[in-house]
Amino acid sequence: QVQLVESGGGLVQPGGSLRLSCAASGFTFSWYAMSWYRQAPGKERDLVAAITRTGGITNYVDSVKGRFTISRDNAKNTVYLQMNSLKPEDTAVYYCKAGRGDNDYWGQGTQVTVSS
Repeated sequence: QVQLVESGGGLVQPGGSLRLSCAASGFTFSWYAMSWYRQAPGKERDLVAAITRTGGITNYVDSVKGRFTISRDNAKNTVYLQMNSLKPEDTAVYYCKAGRGDNDYWGQGTQVTVSS
């Protein structure tokens, strides 16, 4: 059974940091590119960051460049999103996705709220 379980979300003040984790099981993790998406209330789900199967290439949406870092540990079947200098506009539900060709798997999401 395929599972992607996100954790690490919560309430943080502006300027603070959070580290999201997404633990994968039920498929060969190292075969899949991984990405993080987010969805704010009333908005579409948007790509935040992506990482290739080996971790050699990463990409970020412009709004998080220099603040967020995506990484993966294929030995632990886990992808991470380190989020620094958080802003209120980063508030959203964050989802991880595993992608390979036409095969996509999604996690259930974790809430990140940036507020004073």
